[in-house]
Amino acid sequence: MSPTIIIADDHPLVLKGLEEFLLEKQYNVLASAKNGKEALALIKAHSPDIAILDIKMPFYTGLQIAEKCNVSNLPTKIILITFEKDEKIYNEAKSLGVYGYVLKEFALEEIENCISAVLKDRPYFSPELIEFIEIDRSPEGLSSLTKKELNILKLITKNKTAKEIAEELFISPRTVEKHKSNIIRKLGIERTPNSLLIWAKENQRHLF
Repeated sequence: MSPTIIIADDHPLVLKGLEEFLLEKQYNVLASAKNGKEALALIKAHSPDIAILDIKMPFYTGLQIAEKCNVSNLPTKIILITFEKDEKIYNEAKSLGVYGYVLKEFALEEIENCISAVLKDRPYFSPELIEFIEIDRSPEGLSSLTKKELNILKLITKNKTAKEIAEELFISPRTVEKHKSNIIRKLGIERTPNSLLIWAKENQRHLF
């Protein structure tokens, strides 16, 4: 059975084009909205399976709607469409549990794949967006770490203690602390309590 869908975009041509495309592909488009306020009202009224939302709209942005849906425990899965290749927006979308993030220039090419992934409870983010965000932005000094140091850093992101890391890697806790000290020096991290844990959490996407 085709999923129920609501779409919203404040650009009339984009909205019309997307709606026509989805209807042509025989998706069940319940309604469309030209701003965030209308979109949120439609989501609350219809509880669609999916809401495809522009990020930048009057009244409420797509991200604000995603946040309001979370607060209200609405089951609708959010897909964002945008021209924005922005790491901050991307990270915010992920933190809000947004299921899809599709760049508008590839929307008609990717939206079916995105919907298909979302229906299988899998997030979908435009490959072009991921490539843009992950273009060698590895933190300075990361490439200088040894394989052992990198493994320790990965375990730190999982909140492992020095003792737990030592047991997992078959080394002593003292050796772990020595490695941690070397990691801090190589990465240029300030030596403060939990500074390495904080750094590891903030940069974990570069570690795996």
